[in-house]
Amino acid sequence: MSYRWVDHTAEVELHVEAASQEQVLEEAMKAVAELLDGATGPPETRRVRVEAPDRGALLVQWLEELVFLADTERFVPERAEIILSEVLDAAVHGRIGEPRPLVKAVTYHGLEFEPADGGWRAKVVLDV
Repeated sequence: MSYRWVDHTAEVELHVEAASQEQVLEEAMKAVAELLDGATGPPETRRVRVEAPDRGALLVQWLEELVFLADTERFVPERAEIILSEVLDAAVHGRIGEPRPLVKAVTYHGLEFEPADGGWRAKVVLDV
């Protein structure tokens, strides 16, 4: 599993590679948590359920929900137990803190989520 950032003007592009779709979603969550930073409070858990017409849109909805939790509840994710079927249902474990308000939006620009080399890969652009 791995992820890497690619610079964009006023955007960052996230590339994720993992063995499974669930691992892609968890790695993407960890990458966004790295941007948010600032989790110092006691451990907490949030339930997240999102649905979308395809896996790429599901990735966008997932990340948008995580950014929303950071913006509204100051919740920074650390790990997740993800169940993936037609919908994504997750128990997201993290901490309350002072996350940086860095991510403005998760975009569909150049969005990818597809099988690759025996695993899965995804690409998503975040407006910062």
